[in-house]
Amino acid sequence: MNKSEFLAALREKLNGVPEEDINKSLDFYEEMIDDRVEDGMSEEEAVEALGSMEEIIAQILSEVSLPKLVKEKVKPKQSLKAWEIVLIVLGAPIWVPLVFSICSVVLSAYLTVWIMIISLYATDLAIALSGLALTTMAFVSLVQGNFAIFGMMFGCGLVLMGISILLFFGFNQVMKGILWLSKKILIGIKGLFIKK
Repeated sequence: MNKSEFLAALREKLNGVPEEDINKSLDFYEEMIDDRVEDGMSEEEAVEALGSMEEIIAQILSEVSLPKLVKEKVKPKQSLKAWEIVLIVLGAPIWVPLVFSICSVVLSAYLTVWIMIISLYATDLAIALSGLALTTMAFVSLVQGNFAIFGMMFGCGLVLMGISILLFFGFNQVMKGILWLSKKILIGIKGLFIKK
């Protein structure tokens, strides 16, 4: 695929994205191809080096805000007729609560995931502070001469701090996975607003 075919295909795949964002993306990829051609590649090699069309579209969609896509999608192509306005107004008692309910459920699910992550980190912090408190109390018992209690408290404190360190790295991986999944879901939602 040469440069003009690539840019035409990209424009077609981005149907539904605001025109200014399409033009900005096309200019960016045209310049990228031109730079690679200047470096000695053929147009076909330069286009192939950009990656797959799906990856490029996903990258472009990740940079376009969802409200812009929604605004572009719901922007009427022609003015509404009187009967269409009447239907919208009469149907409002049905569709307004339905849209509100769907948005509330989606927002609640999203917030629940992030509250779970915050809870995991709060639990990890509590375990670490418990370990620190136990090791501190162990030294107090050592000063009082209770060697058995010192050994038990100091050992338990070290175990709790070790567990908290392991949990921290585990929770970081969970959070990275959730961020990756959130990004993929958002790109998927944005993809619904462009025509394939």
